[in-house]
Amino acid sequence: QVQLVESGGGLVQAGGSLRLSCAASGLTFSSYPMGWFRQAPGKEREFVATISWNGGSPSYPDSVKGRFTISRDNAKNTMYLQMNNLKPEDTAVYYCGVRKTIVPSTSAALFGSWGQGTQVTVSS
Repeated sequence: QVQLVESGGGLVQAGGSLRLSCAASGLTFSSYPMGWFRQAPGKEREFVATISWNGGSPSYPDSVKGRFTISRDNAKNTMYLQMNNLKPEDTAVYYCGVRKTIVPSTSAALFGSWGQGTQVTVSS
């Protein structure tokens, strides 16, 4: 079955950087658009970044645009999220997911096969 494993989270001061990884197995990784989402305590899972099957068409919400960069290495079945200039409001559990629709979407409901998540904590 599909398995996604996130890693790279941690505790960082505001203004710092982290690079998250999402290792995929059990699917033809290069065929699927992928996405990063995050969920803070008491809040809904929210869109952070998406990327097409070939690494094109990256998309970000305004809250992270210019600070986060999504990428993928299909040869390694791995997706990445480079996060720079982190802010306390970026604190959350970060998840990667496989998009399950042909139509582009930023809705968490249209992604699945979620991993266990990786905690990112940004101190002020």
